[in-house]
Amino acid sequence: MNDWHSWAAIVVFVGAYALIISEKIHRVAVALGGAGLMLAIGATDDASAFYSEESGIDWNVIFLLMGMMMIVGVLKKTGMFEYLAIWAVKRARAKPFRIMAMLVVITAAASALLDNVTTVLLVVPVTLLVCERLALPAAPFLIAEVMASNIGGTATLVGDPPNIIIASRAGLTFNDFVVHLAPLAVVLVAVLLVLCRVMFRKSFVYDDDLAAEIMALEEREAIQDPRLLVQGLIVLALVVAGFVLHPVLHYAPSIVDLLGAGLLVAVSTVETHEVLAEVEWPTLAFFAGLFIMIGGLIDTGVVGQISHQLADLIGGNELAGSLTLLGGSAVLSGIVDNIPYVATMAPITAGLVHDMGGAGDHVMWWALALGADLGGNATAIGASANVVVLGIAERNRQPISFWQFTKYGLIVTAATVAISLAYVWLRYFVLS
Repeated sequence: MNDWHSWAAIVVFVGAYALIISEKIHRVAVALGGAGLMLAIGATDDASAFYSEESGIDWNVIFLLMGMMMIVGVLKKTGMFEYLAIWAVKRARAKPFRIMAMLVVITAAASALLDNVTTVLLVVPVTLLVCERLALPAAPFLIAEVMASNIGGTATLVGDPPNIIIASRAGLTFNDFVVHLAPLAVVLVAVLLVLCRVMFRKSFVYDDDLAAEIMALEEREAIQDPRLLVQGLIVLALVVAGFVLHPVLHYAPSIVDLLGAGLLVAVSTVETHEVLAEVEWPTLAFFAGLFIMIGGLIDTGVVGQISHQLADLIGGNELAGSLTLLGGSAVLSGIVDNIPYVATMAPITAGLVHDMGGAGDHVMWWALALGADLGGNATAIGASANVVVLGIAERNRQPISFWQFTKYGLIVTAATVAISLAYVWLRYFVLS
C-alpha cells in the first residue's frame, strides 16, 4: 500500500463517506463524483469498473433491483398495497407497536425466502400507506423493517447476497444455512422487537378517531384492477419460485427478475413508460457510484491489505479467529457495502479454513456470514436494502437521514453481534 494510488483512493473514499454522512451534498452526487475521481486518478479503470466481477459494478444487484422495482410498480396500480395496509392494521387493531411487530416478523420471514432487497421493495409501500392512514411517523417503521430484512436474510442461502458468495466458495447448501443460522436469526428477530419497543416508544401514538376510520374500511374495496392483480401475483409467484429454485435452475436472481418484469409488462395493459417511471433511478445510480468507489479500494490493494492484516491477527487460533472475523466483518460491513467486502474476504477465509485443517462445522464461514449480514445494519449504506429504503422514503417525502438511521443501527448491530459471538462460542466450541 505504498503506491500513491492507494492513498489517493483512501482520501477519495473517506472524503466521499464524510460528505454522505454530513448530507451537505446529495448522496447520489457524492457517489457519482467519488466514482469519477477514482477513475480520474487511475485507482480503477473502465474495464474494472464496468466488467470486473471482483471490483466492478455488481450488475446482478443493479438489474435485480430494477426488475423488482418494475414489478412492484405494476402491482401498485392494482390497489394491492392499500388492501394489505388495511388488512394489517385491522389485524393489529390499529395498535402502532402491534403493527410494527407484525411488519417486522413478515419482513424477516419473507427475507429468508426472497432476498432482503426484494422484500423491502414489497413491504415498504404497505408501510407508507399504514403510517399515512394512522398519522404515524414512517421512519421508525421503515428502519425496523430494513433491519428485520437484514437479520431475516441471514437465515438462508438466498436471503442476503453475501450468503450466495459464501455458499459458492465454501460448498455450502441451502440446508446448511437453515440448520446453522436460522435458529439464531429467530432469536435475533425477537431481540429486534424488544429493542424497537424501547427505541421507538415515542412514535407509538394511538389515535382513536383514525383507528376507528380504518377499522371501518373494507379492504376488498381497495382493489382497483382485479385482472392486473392476478397477472402480477402470478408473475411474482414465478419470480419467487425462480429464486428458491436457484440451486436447480442456476439462473441468477437478476435474470429471473428481469424475465418476470418483461413478462408482466408484455401481458398487462400498463404502458412501458409508466412502469419505467416507477424505477428508483437515483438509487441505482448511487449503487453504481458506490461500487466503483469500493472497486478503487480493491484494485489499489487497500481492501486486500486490510483483509490480510486481519488474517495475520487471527493466526491459527480457531476460536479467536472466528470471533475476530465475526466482529471485524461487522465493523467493516458497516462502512463498506457487505457484497464487495465478502467477495474480497471469501478467498482469505478459505485460506484460513485450509490452514486450520478445515473446520467440520464451517465455523469460520458462519462467522463471516453473520458479521457481514448483521454489520450491514450499522449504517445507512452498510447493506443494499438500507440504501433502497432510504431512496423510497425520500421519494415519498419521508426522508431518513444518515444519522437518524445509523444511531439506531449501531444499537441493533451491537446487540445482535454480541449475541452472535456468544452463539458461535457456545455452539461450536463449548457444546460441540
